[in-house]
Amino acid sequence: MRIGITCYPTYGGSGVVATELGIELAALGHEVHFISYSQPFRLNGRDGGIFYHEVPVSNYPLFEFPPYDLALASRMAEVAEFYELDLLHVHYAIPHSVSALLARQMLADRGRKLPFVTTLHGTDITLVGLDRSYLPITRYSIQQSDGVTSISQYLKDKTLSAFGITRDIAVVPNFVNCNVYQPYKDESKWAAERARFAKPDEKLLIHLSNFRPVKRVVDVVKVFAQVAAQVPAQLILVGDGPDRSAAEWLAHDLKIHSRIHFLGKQERVNELLPLADLMLMPSELESFGLAALEAMACKVPSIATRVGGVPELIDDGETGLLYSVGAVNEMAAGALALLTNPDRLQTMRDAGRKAAQKRFCTTLVIPQYVEFYESLLAKR
Repeated sequence: MRIGITCYPTYGGSGVVATELGIELAALGHEVHFISYSQPFRLNGRDGGIFYHEVPVSNYPLFEFPPYDLALASRMAEVAEFYELDLLHVHYAIPHSVSALLARQMLADRGRKLPFVTTLHGTDITLVGLDRSYLPITRYSIQQSDGVTSISQYLKDKTLSAFGITRDIAVVPNFVNCNVYQPYKDESKWAAERARFAKPDEKLLIHLSNFRPVKRVVDVVKVFAQVAAQVPAQLILVGDGPDRSAAEWLAHDLKIHSRIHFLGKQERVNELLPLADLMLMPSELESFGLAALEAMACKVPSIATRVGGVPELIDDGETGLLYSVGAVNEMAAGALALLTNPDRLQTMRDAGRKAAQKRFCTTLVIPQYVEFYESLLAKR
């Protein structure tokens, strides 16, 4: 198949999932065309069945805000026609599903059918889409999509109830390449890499996100402060965003800044995650929790919040520990209980890896997308 993929090419989960999906589809022999305003960051250095098409946006003085959605629709239609795409797959409903709908109508006027799939990822439904300015057009574009998928049962139920959607939504969970995200096989290499961040007698915690308020990065620092007060420990913060400054100031005020490594955005997080003992994910809302899944595949349990789709991923007490939002003291206590009980921590590490392999590996999830595409094309 020839598949067009559109996503936000930034450090958020929807862009990561879309990019990894394209990479896996290309590995299966499909031709994948990314259509976006810039190249997705995890796509660097990729070739072999993967193509990128930039969306140029006019800066004409009349426009106070450049009409990206219209430029995207035009580019979608062009790429689909020039490269004979079989379908479009857009990630994050706003504005991508609207642009895909316009592209489909433009091509229909020329006698060409171009079905499109919309994948719902989270804040496009729970936050942005519920804004009264966007709710009607979000509902309409979802209803008009040829196929709709959601990354969790929670998000599907939320979409059906909040938007009054009457069409079917397929749940296809996020995924992880278990051959890429895995513990180090070479013990000496693991020790050498880990030594960059922590001494042998220190515990190492990690957090990975886009540092938006919903991720509660400040809570990460607070939890770590309590952990570091009881056991020798270091913290790796991977990512960047609006709350980074607040986290840095808090770390400075608590006098633990020297124990925290602010790494910014990183492409090869699969090499960082296996170095950690625990992942901290105290989010206010997660429709799935991709960072926790990637950590699980690397045998790193998560201290997380019982919100959204997280309970569908993490079995509380078995593959991680779940708490209420803002329960900093309880999260710190749970982290310390694991870090000071090596046997229990190892059992949880092994259980997490096994759960990732049995439920969320690319070999299990990517075929679901392929089957979904084929069913749409068969109807066409």
